[in-house]
Amino acid sequence: MDKMKLLILLVSLMATTAMAQNVNVIPQPLNVETGTGYFIITSKTKIIADASNCGNAIYLQKMLEPAFKKGLELTSKGAKGIVLKLDENLADEIGSEGYLFEVGKKAIKITASNQAGVFYGIQTLKQLLPLDLNEAGGELSVSTVKIKDQPRFSWRAFMLDEARYFKGMDQVKKLLDQMALLKMNVFHWHLTDDQGWRIEIKKYPKLTRIGSTREDSQIGGWNSKERSGKSHSGFYTQNQIKEIIAYATERHINIVPEIEMPGHASAAIAAYPWLGTIGELKETPVVFGKLPDSYNVSDPRVYTFIEDVLSEVMALFPGKTIHIGGDEVKFDAWKESEEVQAFMKEKGLASPADLQIFFTNKVSNFIDKKEHRMMGWNEILGGNVHEWQKAEDVEVKEKLATSAIIHFWKGNLDLINDAVKKGYDIVNSYHMYTYLDYSHNYIPLEKAYAFDPIPEGLDKKYHAKVLGSGCQMWGEWIPEVSDMDRMVFPRLAAYAEVGWTAKERKQYSVFGANLKHMLERWKKEGIGYADKFEKKDFSNQD
Repeated sequence: MDKMKLLILLVSLMATTAMAQNVNVIPQPLNVETGTGYFIITSKTKIIADASNCGNAIYLQKMLEPAFKKGLELTSKGAKGIVLKLDENLADEIGSEGYLFEVGKKAIKITASNQAGVFYGIQTLKQLLPLDLNEAGGELSVSTVKIKDQPRFSWRAFMLDEARYFKGMDQVKKLLDQMALLKMNVFHWHLTDDQGWRIEIKKYPKLTRIGSTREDSQIGGWNSKERSGKSHSGFYTQNQIKEIIAYATERHINIVPEIEMPGHASAAIAAYPWLGTIGELKETPVVFGKLPDSYNVSDPRVYTFIEDVLSEVMALFPGKTIHIGGDEVKFDAWKESEEVQAFMKEKGLASPADLQIFFTNKVSNFIDKKEHRMMGWNEILGGNVHEWQKAEDVEVKEKLATSAIIHFWKGNLDLINDAVKKGYDIVNSYHMYTYLDYSHNYIPLEKAYAFDPIPEGLDKKYHAKVLGSGCQMWGEWIPEVSDMDRMVFPRLAAYAEVGWTAKERKQYSVFGANLKHMLERWKKEGIGYADKFEKKDFSNQD
């Protein structure tokens, strides 16, 4: 090999090595090149932002304020300081959420095609700074580095179930802060279920007057006769929801509200008994699980109610996706109702699953007309995903509207292949990998980290139909905030890296090393992650 070829090979190897470096950031960025030297942020450093980045500049100013006991000067002019800049030409290179992050000796530059990308660059900066800015001593040192980053998936979600146990605004804001730090962009908010209705609907005040309170709560497991002996209540006014939406928007997080239908609707039926099929519910249930009643989908008043509720919900939330649940409908109530059976015969519906699709399509059409998009758990497609359903009840001839987003959680993974081939978009939240109410023994951190939203064997031409993934904090047995934190943290960080980091860049030992810094941060912030990670050794665990 001549000297020139050897030199080219060495340069190529050096470039490859540089691009494969890592930084103590979760989720791990796409490309990293470290350098020598530092940029020192002092009280005289300016935040230089173009007009489009005013919100990001104010966020960064607040973030750095504890280090200097004052806000850094904001300006639109100059090149020495922390520069926040949009460059629309980067969209083709790094997408709508990617960013370029460069620390030199004279400036920190964060550039992206839109504000979300700049915000994620700020989160990378936050993780590279000392954990306690109050102890900065008047200056912050950031090592020189070049980062080119973009997410693998556009949908990176965390779901909080507050229907079972209301957690309140402060806890929601805490979770939004941690989602933002980890570059997660969808807060899936489960606001209604059998055991609680948590959102004010002005046209139907009994939904919160009656449906937000239960007199007791089942404890000890699904079939337990034990009760807590305590009542439980709580809901958000529309003004409180607006405050939370504004908080999430500042952090570039879209909130997707979930209003359950046609099953898991007992709290609403307790408030307005005419909504139900059985007609026996007098109060909000105190037991968890799959309860017998569902909306009477043969009654025109039910559709009026649902449209009224969804109209208020859509007017509140700026995002364009509405989750309608649709899971675990017990069909016996419909099968035993003469009214429902007559309706099915009139409409030519052969099975209860066909009836559910008929109902779901009416809701989907209404949502579509409002220029929103419906999302639901994968039962809305029909098919048998539960061992307790009778095969003849879930045979379907009706076809679900293809505008629906299918939220996969249960059943054979072949269901995803079938759905994408029929044209549906998918969010993959397969319960065996993503349910945060499952114990750390059932879903250990390694298993959470290993989850791939794209099922093995899915034809590459359908990969784009998988929008991303979500992790779910179901609340039946999680009454206290401390219980919730132990289940969510640190697995939330693993799911964040699943959603963001390119598959070839994922490395569990690197993630573990970076997680040590995150655990220190959470400890300082009073977030009680699972005890087993206090002294865990992540070395040599790829």
